[in-house]
Amino acid sequence: MVAFISGLDARGQADVTPSPDALYAHRDEPGQAAKAAELWSKRLTASASDFEAAWKLSRARYWLGTNGPAADRRAALEAGMDAANKAIAQQPKRPEGHFWLAANMGALAESFGMSQGLKYRKPIRASLEEVLRLDPGFADGSADRALGRWFYKVPGLFGGSNARSEEHLRKSLTYDPQSTASWFFLGETLEDMGRKADARAAYQHVLDAPFNPTWTPEDKIWKAKAKTALAGLK
Repeated sequence: MVAFISGLDARGQADVTPSPDALYAHRDEPGQAAKAAELWSKRLTASASDFEAAWKLSRARYWLGTNGPAADRRAALEAGMDAANKAIAQQPKRPEGHFWLAANMGALAESFGMSQGLKYRKPIRASLEEVLRLDPGFADGSADRALGRWFYKVPGLFGGSNARSEEHLRKSLTYDPQSTASWFFLGETLEDMGRKADARAAYQHVLDAPFNPTWTPEDKIWKAKAKTALAGLK
């Protein structure tokens, strides 16, 4: 006789271990992203070839590195890079590892000073261009969105360009016309170019956009930022 029924533990009770995907869906609630990361980390430790666990761990580490406790952010981003590299090692022709490697590097470059920015600027761009080569529409045009940010943030002396930033951001909007992140980044680029009316319209798009079920926690952040940007735009 079969000793156990799938989904039940040794005492006949239902297994209530949460899915890391379900936990990550509520990543803006305290502790949920960290719990998801822990489960994906355990999966990856158990099987170094678990591609899905590797890139999802990198994604969760990115969230923790940009929204978690300030003292833990750098370590989270560095761990996110490590997980992304493991994903790339397993599936180099899939975009996920390349994208989340770029995302974690980008957050380090943006948050931890000029030396980090200079260190990672070329690898970030190379990783995002690899995503575009593999799958231009990956994650609703996220590679074009991130490249738009790259060209906005990097000084012109090192390859930055507001015109290129606008080009990539508008391209990203062809995949998701309601992307709050793309519209917010476009607003910042346009404002920096002195196009205040266009920037105001971009920020308003952020506020008017419906919440995307996949990106709702991020949408909340960009809507709050757009409200602040609009109030400060003279």
